[in-house]
Amino acid sequence: MHKIILLIDFSEEYSKSLLKGITKYSREHGPWVFCRMPLFHRETMGIDGILDWAREWEADGIVGQLYNDVSVEKIVQAGIPVIAQDFKERFTDIPNITGAYRETGAMGAEYFLKKGFQHFAFYGFKNIVWSRERAEGFDERVTRAGYQVTYFEHEKARSSELWYYKPSSLSEWLASLPKPIAIMTCDDRLGQHITEACRHSGIRIPEEVAVLGVDNDEMFCELSDPPLSSITLDAEKGGYDAAHLLDRLIRKEITEGYDIVVEPTQVITRQSTDIYATPDEYIAVSLKYIHQNIEKNLQVDDVVKQVPLSRRSLEMRFQQVIGYPIYKYIQNLRIEKFSKKLLETDQAVFEIAMDLGLNDTRNIARQFKQIKGCTPLKYRHRYLAGK
Repeated sequence: MHKIILLIDFSEEYSKSLLKGITKYSREHGPWVFCRMPLFHRETMGIDGILDWAREWEADGIVGQLYNDVSVEKIVQAGIPVIAQDFKERFTDIPNITGAYRETGAMGAEYFLKKGFQHFAFYGFKNIVWSRERAEGFDERVTRAGYQVTYFEHEKARSSELWYYKPSSLSEWLASLPKPIAIMTCDDRLGQHITEACRHSGIRIPEEVAVLGVDNDEMFCELSDPPLSSITLDAEKGGYDAAHLLDRLIRKEITEGYDIVVEPTQVITRQSTDIYATPDEYIAVSLKYIHQNIEKNLQVDDVVKQVPLSRRSLEMRFQQVIGYPIYKYIQNLRIEKFSKKLLETDQAVFEIAMDLGLNDTRNIARQFKQIKGCTPLKYRHRYLAGK
């Protein structure tokens, strides 16, 4: 029976998902015993106090948020297997639970590019690895598409500099940006900063500013007004893989660890990005109608009726502005809504199809596989039961 110290922020959704994965592994391969050590012990006890407790409790391993300083060497010398959650920077001498941060940034950029945006911004921290690399991935993809990214970045960590201590600087930055603009934030907490600042400044979301966060922390996403779109992360699988690594280190099956990389999975669209950026009035009307009625058995003819154009004229205009036909846009948006319901509910595929106004489940399954590369059930299993 392994005895594990968890030095983690238990209030964050990301950390909670890691813990789900860790406990899932312990149930399958344990049982393990956990000591939940709140982060304030890191400040009050220090590494020496944590190590004293670990020795007294006869802990077999530690998973935690640690500072990147010389004190980590004390843990290494103590011989207790440890895996760090890289909440500041990655460690070089112990394994990390880290993330595919650049890939996450690139996913956010790709999402906005497909929505037709030509102006982009990023809001985050310069001196934190997960924010800095998400910004780099976002910037690389936007630059490759021929555009530029504007930045508003804090110098200090969120715990020591709260956004509302400087509301004027953030509000002034938002007011100065060209509109419409797509803003990616380093996480959902800062995504809510943007939506709050926009409300105070009278900036419309998503018409003028579309906002995308990371983590899909439902508390922050739903607290935001309007609700915040966000990139989901496969943190539960990361926790499971981290527990497997720790188990191997404790059993001395391996002598050196390796980094656990948490991958982004998909964008969950809520109202903060539920728009397509276009100056074409008829295309804007068509897109608004599609988004408002996507959960009905929507057809191209229904969209054509919303504008004073022939079907052929609207089809040609839509293809020119959006880059693909109306039916394809409807299909892609429907699959996006479908995949969201797969991960957020336990409804059967047939039930989800009915909720979207669709009677032909075989056809929706075929479309889903074309876009996502697998069947709906395999998609659900991949992200909910581990890859």
